[in-house]
Amino acid sequence: MYLFFFYAVLMSPTVQDIFNIIDSIAPVHLAEPWDNVGLMVGNWSAQVTAILLGLDPTTPLLDEALTLNANLVITHHPVIFHPLKSIHLDQPDGQFIELALKNKMSIISSHTNFDSAPGGTSDILAQLLGLQNIQPLVPHECGEPGCGIGRVGDYVDPLSPEDFIERLRTACAPPWLLGAGTVPRRISRVAVCGGSCSELAEQALRAEAQVLLTAEVKHHIARRAEETGLWLIDAGHFATELPGMHNLARLLAAEADKRFGGIPVAVCGIQGSPLHLI
Repeated sequence: MYLFFFYAVLMSPTVQDIFNIIDSIAPVHLAEPWDNVGLMVGNWSAQVTAILLGLDPTTPLLDEALTLNANLVITHHPVIFHPLKSIHLDQPDGQFIELALKNKMSIISSHTNFDSAPGGTSDILAQLLGLQNIQPLVPHECGEPGCGIGRVGDYVDPLSPEDFIERLRTACAPPWLLGAGTVPRRISRVAVCGGSCSELAEQALRAEAQVLLTAEVKHHIARRAEETGLWLIDAGHFATELPGMHNLARLLAAEADKRFGGIPVAVCGIQGSPLHLI
């Protein structure tokens, strides 16, 4: 089932128009220096029929876009991350690019710029957990308020570990939960970072967080948590980033409605975590 954000279109926006909206939500200058964001494939002047958002650039994502008549796909993870020396059509990235070009689809990536932005990946996760006084865990060097990687916030009324886990399951429906370190008796301050951010454990400790919620926790960081008193929770990369994509869809649809009378916007309904418990 798809959740469409749909309004009567007064004028058909271009790829450039939609990118301008994304840049107002998650400016490109917020992206990390090593990242690649913006238009990956396509034509700035192409008229946009509909938009599909997904975390990962896969050919099934494009197949889904075709069924929805969406010729603009916005992914969180970029299909072109490192400079390309060749494109092999028998490899997943090459097949993705070929299918996009064949069907005149444009692909935009909004990655660490959206991670850092207000209302972005970690910000919305912190909100869904009911945290208050939310601030960036690692403020962005640009100094703009509310921008940075990760978030840290408080519970005015501390929660039990069981209540926190219940909120977590409601917030992002993780396929699993892995824990390391000391489980607090009561939880009043939590750091979150959607995706792979266990290297921010020291920053979480300095921020006096009792919990760091993230994904892909590294072994040595999990071992260190046993001695530092931090409760590390791994809820999966996909699960901790997906709520952000839904929020991006809402923000994008609302702004497109103001500027153009709207356009169909949907979040991919077929992608799930590529990892499964066996």
